Amino acid sequence: MGRLFGTDGVRGVANADLTAELALGLSVAAAHVLAEAGTFEGHRPTAVVGRDPRASGEFLEAAVVAGLASAGVDVLRVGVLPTPAVAHLTGVLGADLGVMLSASHNAMPDNGIKFFARGGHKLADDLEDKIEGVYEEHRTGAPWDRPTGAGVGRVRDYTEGFETYVSHLLGVLPNRLDGLKIVLDEAHGAAARVSPEAFTRAGAQVVTIGAAPDGLNINDGCGSTHLELLKAAVVEHGADLGIAHDGDADRCLAVDHTGAEVDGDQILAVLSLAMREAGTLRGDTVVATVMSNLGFKLAMEREGLTLVQTAVGDRYVLESMKEHGYALGGEQSGHVIVLDHATTGDGTLTGLMLAARVAATGKSLAELAAVMERLPQILINVKDVDKSRVTTSAELAAAVVDAERELGTTGRVLLRSSGTEPLVRVMVEAADIEQARSVAQRLADVVKSALG
Repeated sequence: MGRLFGTDGVRGVANADLTAELALGLSVAAAHVLAEAGTFEGHRPTAVVGRDPRASGEFLEAAVVAGLASAGVDVLRVGVLPTPAVAHLTGVLGADLGVMLSASHNAMPDNGIKFFARGGHKLADDLEDKIEGVYEEHRTGAPWDRPTGAGVGRVRDYTEGFETYVSHLLGVLPNRLDGLKIVLDEAHGAAARVSPEAFTRAGAQVVTIGAAPDGLNINDGCGSTHLELLKAAVVEHGADLGIAHDGDADRCLAVDHTGAEVDGDQILAVLSLAMREAGTLRGDTVVATVMSNLGFKLAMEREGLTLVQTAVGDRYVLESMKEHGYALGGEQSGHVIVLDHATTGDGTLTGLMLAARVAATGKSLAELAAVMERLPQILINVKDVDKSRVTTSAELAAAVVDAERELGTTGRVLLRSSGTEPLVRVMVEAADIEQARSVAQRLADVVKSALG
């Protein structure tokens, strides 16, 4: 069996790859592994379970809740809330485990399971490996040790979660948003209620799009992976800026008043300067991944800030931040972690802080984002290839060497297999957009021929 856990939990097509049986079995396995690790020692364990609005989340939630309760874990079912809300509630409620059912930015047929440890932090790789091993062991024959009678877990709805999370967001906002007109694209996802409520209470005049989830329309032509509607809406309504989330609202991208995109690198640049000014950017350091635009690195150097780069994946950004005590990190895709206020990427919090910076300075988002200049960057997703061989193919390695020789010191190449989807990402950066496009397409063709 291949590894079930990717860079962001377990994902797959709901009811095909990700079945009710798998969801139930992984939940029971997680309970057993955490119990053996001493997480539940001396008390009756509790788990927080939430989901995004996907139709498949309904049966998967039922399976997860059943699995946890059958393993003796009491369950607080918080319903449809963003991933960072489930992480936050896991921490503030003192729960031993958090479970979020979402496939984030993926299309509606997909779904996923993400586990959080006590405190609301993502599980370490070794714990995920143990959960997978225990699951497989029992799937192939060994029976579970099941409690009976009063030992089984109890389940109740925790409707207070919405207010608890919104109050948390407003409590950490550095200043109000009065006078700002903001368009919010909720991707018909988990933040469809939370984000408009938080921005409105913070004082902004809010226009919403993509805020009518029906279980089938999540990420469908909207949200952070499809910014066209948001760009048009910002211009149409004469808004100061626009904020876009993905399906589970752990990421945030923005649009300035002209309709131009402001990506995760630019958001990090704006927030890093704001936090340095406030004295909260510990070590004057920002953590980002190797996918960050070269322009971001140059901007941080110019501003006298240190940039620490990690492997791709917000979990690796978070690991570096926790290990060294850094306060801010994120990804170009819009996962931004403000560690003093969140244990994972939080799209609503990021959007609020970005808008607060606009309100506090009186500058437009376009002016603030101009602190960095994005160098041309081409990203091509090559599907239907054997992504496991991306680091071992001699033909591909030779093509990369040739590309890097052509680009010289003015650009770079990055090839990586997706941790959540069956594809290989080809990224090329260059001073000239046409050169970047030409090199990227050439490499994508080699990926297809060498790994197809």
